[in-house]
Amino acid sequence: MLLNPFLLVVYLIDVFDKLPTSTFRKVVVRAAIISISVFSVSAILGDVLFRDVLQAEFASFQVFGGIIFLLIGIRFVFEGNTAIKGLQGESRHMAGSLAMPIMIGPGTIGGSILIGKRLSQTEAVLAILLAVLASSVIMIALKHLHDYVKARNEELVQQYIDIAGRVTALVVGTFAIEMIMKGIATWTLAFK
Repeated sequence: MLLNPFLLVVYLIDVFDKLPTSTFRKVVVRAAIISISVFSVSAILGDVLFRDVLQAEFASFQVFGGIIFLLIGIRFVFEGNTAIKGLQGESRHMAGSLAMPIMIGPGTIGGSILIGKRLSQTEAVLAILLAVLASSVIMIALKHLHDYVKARNEELVQQYIDIAGRVTALVVGTFAIEMIMKGIATWTLAFK
């Protein structure tokens, strides 16, 4: 769900409009490689990444990540599609901007750590690889569909994207509150 390409494209609509399909495909592939690398490291290192390397509790990451998600969700509810433009970098860094914060975020890193706990390292990396590849292929297909439909009915596409973006923001906000609450609960239990 965290890499749901149907939700991700709502945040990428300005990238859809800016980039030709061939460039978009290259950007998505580079973002997928970056994402797979980060997720795999997170799955393999797990809690060690936070406890030993960062010397912080995973619960703190959950709270901070939840706050970031909450801010993005609130901005998107009130500003619509223009809210995401401030989160992305310049075009020359588009792959990194797509990878972070669109694909790589607190939820997906947390999910990668959980996958690493539940599966063997090989299975975790394979699961991550398949999920990111599937999401990337669907995003590229949706770009093709967007270009086809937009040429015929641009106003309808814009209305759909705006409504879908605001509904998605409600889901992101809900998920953000859940992350914050789980982080606080975990943090509180750890220090009792």
